[in-house]
Amino acid sequence: MRLLYLGDVVGRPGRRAVVESVPHLLATAEVDLVVANCENSAGGVGVDPRAAGELLKAGVDVLTSGNHIWAKRDIIDYLRDSDVLLRPLNFVPGSPGRGFTVKHSRSGVAVAVINLIGRVFMNNYDDPFRAADAALASLAGRASVVLVDMHAEATSEKVAMGWYLDGRVSAVIGSHTHVQTADERILPEGTAYLTDAGMCGPRDSVIGVKRELVLERFLTQMPARFEVASGPALLQGALIDVDEATGRARSITRVQETIEV
Repeated sequence: MRLLYLGDVVGRPGRRAVVESVPHLLATAEVDLVVANCENSAGGVGVDPRAAGELLKAGVDVLTSGNHIWAKRDIIDYLRDSDVLLRPLNFVPGSPGRGFTVKHSRSGVAVAVINLIGRVFMNNYDDPFRAADAALASLAGRASVVLVDMHAEATSEKVAMGWYLDGRVSAVIGSHTHVQTADERILPEGTAYLTDAGMCGPRDSVIGVKRELVLERFLTQMPARFEVASGPALLQGALIDVDEATGRARSITRVQETIEV
């Protein structure tokens, strides 16, 4: 079976890239289940019910998120009721929403998706490694195919999570930096790994933001209101082929396309 993971969706250009591309990829790449990180899909920071609905309607099956999940207040009630929009599992216990889910793919295979967040250069979250252990214990017998979104700043923390979960999950894919890395591989025990999937968002930008605004902040050190850039959009992510019987990954291929939006 094939899983498609899409990197952080940034604003309207990112949503349009997903809407334009996912139906085509479902047909031509024989994708069984689509996961996308949506935490910047509404105006560049956060996600609201409208943005989530647009991505789900386009064919995304599970939405993951990260540190910006609370940016739009109207997402909180949506999170409480949803089993397809995740927030990081290792947030404070009792946070609205859930950190993992099990959905059936288009071919009928149960697939678990776990959403974790790192701590290095981030906030003081609970331990993502022990959170992953607890999730896998809870998922025992429910799904042999497991994809983990590791939303983190430090490459070392993402690499460590890949090694920690090697042979226990099908894939560990990093998110958050919006810059796609070129280190995709199958780890020795059968887990597909990529440090960062990149983003679905404006190509001619600084990680999705108008470049002149970012340059102004770097050059002057003065506050500047960030806005989502326009123009052609990148669609970045990873396509993972998994043996559905064992949950071991057979291959991982980076996805990178430019979409006129």
